[in-house]
Amino acid sequence: MSGGLAGKTAVVTGTAHGIGAGIADALRGDGLRVHGVDRDTADLSVPAAVAEFFGGLGPVDILVNCAGGVAGQVGRPLEDVTGGDWRAVLDANLATAFLCSRAVVAGMKERRWGRIINISSGAGLGVSLTGIQAYTSAKAAQIGLTRQLAHELGPFGITVNSIAPGFIRSNPTSEAQWQSYGAPGQAALVERISMRRLGEPADIANGVRFFAAERSSWVTGQVISIDGGYASR
Repeated sequence: MSGGLAGKTAVVTGTAHGIGAGIADALRGDGLRVHGVDRDTADLSVPAAVAEFFGGLGPVDILVNCAGGVAGQVGRPLEDVTGGDWRAVLDANLATAFLCSRAVVAGMKERRWGRIINISSGAGLGVSLTGIQAYTSAKAAQIGLTRQLAHELGPFGITVNSIAPGFIRSNPTSEAQWQSYGAPGQAALVERISMRRLGEPADIANGVRFFAAERSSWVTGQVISIDGGYASR
């Protein structure tokens, strides 16, 4: 399912773990040149680091903003959350998406073609299972950024869309969260998913492939929940 993308160049951020790595692998399988980047490669919340990384790549046709996470935090009462904690999560999720999009958009405008795909979260459409206020806020803001950029960049042939994944055991944080539920909590979570299974990175990668494809050129400003039909209640 190359979608007419073979030979194009993609950047996928947040490739250290499952979802980002799965997206990068899927796009490579479709014949794209894929540059993966994670925090060990470059801190994409720092403008200078973003400029240095993208400055050495050449034209980028597709950007997948998957970098993010909870910055090592756990849910705490609002009064116990410091300003530094709040900013760390917003930087990891929202600032990275903004800075990386800004880095590639001039070239996309010149070529009159581009795809920006933001990996948000079900937390951005509702509430976070972790209880981390900044995470829910950052992911909701990422969806807002998606819609605003879609409006701004559409006249240049650039689409901007977002995916809101459900619960996926894709990194040490989500694995620790899963284990914390214990067997009864795990069963209850799966019971709330219509498909009665947790997602896999490949499920999210398939959504990216859809948004990136040439046949999706009239799809922009959209958010698709890939969550197996999770019922939030």
